[in-house]
Amino acid sequence: MYDFNYKRASSVDEASSSVSNADEGKFVAGGMTLLPTLKQRLAMPSDLVDLADIGELVGITVDSGSVTIGAMTPHALVHASDDVKNAIPALSKLAGLIGDPMVRNRGTIGGSISNNDPAADYPSAVVGLGATVHTNKREIAGDDFFTGMFETALEEDELVTKVIFPTPEKAAYMKFPNPASRYAVVGTFVSQGPQGTRVAVTGAGPYVFRQSDMEAALEANFAPESVESIKQDDADLNSDIHASAEYRAHLVTIMAKRAVAEANG
Repeated sequence: MYDFNYKRASSVDEASSSVSNADEGKFVAGGMTLLPTLKQRLAMPSDLVDLADIGELVGITVDSGSVTIGAMTPHALVHASDDVKNAIPALSKLAGLIGDPMVRNRGTIGGSISNNDPAADYPSAVVGLGATVHTNKREIAGDDFFTGMFETALEEDELVTKVIFPTPEKAAYMKFPNPASRYAVVGTFVSQGPQGTRVAVTGAGPYVFRQSDMEAALEANFAPESVESIKQDDADLNSDIHASAEYRAHLVTIMAKRAVAEANG
């Protein structure tokens, strides 16, 4: 690692000002991506500001129309929450599919979506449920939050404080996982509810995207057969040692069909 200054913030305002006043400061949530990046000497921040002591960023609140998850809430807590399981079972399941037990107990929802790995699971839930991302400065619609590979709408000193998920009438998440990392080679989140009919795809492209053709078909008839003949264009999809763009395009349809079937029970 390179040398850096370390600060453990006790409030959101302190964390934000610490990063603002640094030459090149970064927030640390669970550290599941940032710490390996530092070890490989791929990043050189001047300051690291740890969010672990900010208690207001941890917790889950469920009301009649939404589920609110604090940014520093670990995946394991989301998965184990009976309130989440009852309100949005698909969100609980998704959290339980992330990485391994260590990652699920250390990694956080705020860290995951702020990092915006193209194969991460949570971005599909944010977009697939039409969630709203709250920061220390503003509210950002889920559709506007993810802007590119490892890029978001966040400003340098802006941090996620919570994510509010509207409760759908039905929803499900299905993914084809990389057997080593458990990241999504392709993951598809489908929902129907107050935010309309949504199909969000992760792992296939540079960042999460909505599949509008499938959304239109499911709006007319929310059934697996509605999407089975829809082909995903592979022109802009990822192609690597794990899967070709053509194979990922095929998996988008397969995962969508399975997700709709599960959402229907």
